[in-house]
Formats: sequence, C-alpha cells, structure tokens
Amino acid sequence: MLLEVKGVSRSFGGVAANQNVSLTLKEGEILGLIGPNGAGKSTLFNIIAGAVKPDQGQITFQGKDITGISASDACAVGIARTFQVVKNFDGMTVLENTLVGAFNRTNSTVKARELAFDVLEWVGLGERASTPAISLTPPEKRRLEVARALATQPKLLLLDEVMTGLTPTEAQAGVALIRDIRKRGVTVLMVEHVMEIVMPLVDRCVVLNLGAVLAEGLPADIVRNPNVIGAYLGDRYRADG
Repeated sequence: MLLEVKGVSRSFGGVAANQNVSLTLKEGEILGLIGPNGAGKSTLFNIIAGAVKPDQGQITFQGKDITGISASDACAVGIARTFQVVKNFDGMTVLENTLVGAFNRTNSTVKARELAFDVLEWVGLGERASTPAISLTPPEKRRLEVARALATQPKLLLLDEVMTGLTPTEAQAGVALIRDIRKRGVTVLMVEHVMEIVMPLVDRCVVLNLGAVLAEGLPADIVRNPNVIGAYLGDRYRADG
C-alpha cells in the first residue's frame, strides 16, 4: 500500500474539519476525493502534504510513519501537490517556476533545467518556457501548477480541483494528462467537483461529508449510493422508479 490514512482528525477553533478519516491508496491508482464544500477535503490534502498537522491519527507512506511531517519533508519523500487557487510565481517565467520544483531533486543547474524542460514538454508548455507566468491563460496556469509538482519527481501527486474553470475541450486534455501521469508511474489522489470528469477517470472514490467518510467504493457504486446522492450529488442521480 502506498498511502494509508488511519483515524485522522483535525479541528480548527472547535470546528471539526476531519473526523476519524481513514483511506488507503494503492501504487498506480487514481483515487477521487469528493464531497460538498466544507467537507474537509482540502484539510485532508494539507495533512497528507505536511502543511497541517493532525490532532490525532496516523499517515503512513510506503510503509513509513510520516504523521506530522513538514511540507518540505513530504516533498522529499515523494509527495507533491497542486493548489485549488493557483500559486504560481507570477514574476518568474514558466521555466523558472518549474525549476523551483526541479531543485528539490537535484543541486545541478544543468540537470534541473533538463528535468524542467522535459516536464514542460510533457504538460504541453514547452513553447511557453520563457513566458512570464502572469501572462499565461487560466488553463495554462493550472498546467504550470502540475508541472512544478511533477518536477519534484513525486511518487504521489495530490491534485486539488485542477479542472476548475476549464472548457470541455480543455478538461478532456486535462484528463488525458492525468492518465498519462499514471502511466508514467505516479499515483494520483484528486479532489474534483466535476463528476462527469471524475467518474470515468478514477479507479475508486472516497466521499467526505461534514469532515467524515460518508462512502467509499467504485465510481458506479458511489453515484448510486443514496447517502451520497442526498448529501452531495443531488436528485439528478436518483434512479427513476
């Protein structure tokens, strides 16, 4: 098992963001983390990525306890993430942004540039390498987020709503990229609200509601789960008759 989250809880000012959350993620899997706004998805991402420490519970990665690890140490062991609100360095070029990730894996400028250029070609931003990040379109900025994360050469990639605001064509290109990321040996945990994109893409889903796991299973089962329909998906997923 690549990642195991066991009984993780975290509160902020008396408000429980995560309550006894447990999940597992196999190597090579794409796992969808879904649920309504305020369900605790981003908090769980932050805990796994080392940005937030849990109040209780355990995080195990590749069989090692990484509970409470720092964000930099999480990156060092092979966990990378994107952000729901893009956090590119606007005053830097696309290449320089990607080098920030690459320098987490090498101290060699030559090797870092090779890695960064390879990743930019991979995500479709090779021709934009010298462009200031602030000049990118919104879809390109999201791809740059992914590129910077991939440049750290992660074993686990956490994607936080990378499809937000994309046109159907752009979203399909994003789906193709995520599938290619998996083909290249990177395991993916993704938060996404666009169910038409998530369900055909992921292997399994974990549904959070009010900070706790509401359901877990195959996408086809999740969309038929009455508790998930009532809490998140809505009436259009209810079977007629």
